[in-house]
Amino acid sequence: MILMTVGVLMAPGTHAIAKSLGDSLAPGQIAWARFFFQLLFLLPLVWIGHGGRIPAPSLAHLIRGLLLAAATLAFFWALTYMPLADSAAIFFVEPLILTIMSALFLGEPIGWRRVLAVIVGFAGALIVIRPSFETVGPAALLPLVSAVCFATYLTMTRRLAHREDARAMQFWVCVFGTLALMLAMAVGTQASWQVLQPAWPTPGEWGLLAGLGVIATLSNMLAIQAFRLSPAGILAPFQYLEILGATILGVLVFDDLPDATTAFGIAVIVGSGLYVFRREQRVARRAEPQRPGKL
Repeated sequence: MILMTVGVLMAPGTHAIAKSLGDSLAPGQIAWARFFFQLLFLLPLVWIGHGGRIPAPSLAHLIRGLLLAAATLAFFWALTYMPLADSAAIFFVEPLILTIMSALFLGEPIGWRRVLAVIVGFAGALIVIRPSFETVGPAALLPLVSAVCFATYLTMTRRLAHREDARAMQFWVCVFGTLALMLAMAVGTQASWQVLQPAWPTPGEWGLLAGLGVIATLSNMLAIQAFRLSPAGILAPFQYLEILGATILGVLVFDDLPDATTAFGIAVIVGSGLYVFRREQRVARRAEPQRPGKL
């Protein structure tokens, strides 16, 4: 739980860096740096862990890389318009979307209580989106786009995780994410799309971009190690600490304090997500084969 807590609280650091760089660098360029520097840090780990070789990629790795690149780009783009806490809160309908996708595509059972919790969670997201939409327009939907892409990415990951190494999976995600964002920036430069037009960073900005990659790598590694040591049902609720971290950073760094409406919407989203996790634990326990008791 300590590993998960540290990893989750580190994650908003990448968002704060992305938001701070958003005035001088394009969101597409910041997202590219996140993948590129994470790739550099993962390369030696994968190389050593697989005896001096890199496992071959697959079509699934390509699709997952494209999905995560799209999720990251959409979220970093949203940060140029919205406070950290608002963006993080809307994004955290992702576990609810994942619940629906797991039922549709992985055949995982889902009852009416969890369906109702998902609906309530989406209502909470609308509460957060509404004032943001009035202020920044359709950009308020970008965290929701990010959540859908990330939930699809995780759905594919669940299908692959039982037969592939986690480090190799993440390595190829970074490879294809880096290449996809490089191609997108090339197209964006030709089309004069500001969101994808790169600029040459200053030495200080290069340092922040590298730091973004370091934080993303460490946060992911801590979370992966936590899930190896403890059941997912115990650790999953700790993900919502990311909203707390985003809120604190938003106040301290950007002076963005959520208003009462946003705070209420955040509470609804978190409450719905926690209920879904708790319900999944109960269903899983009931599905376990009954063992004879001790005499």
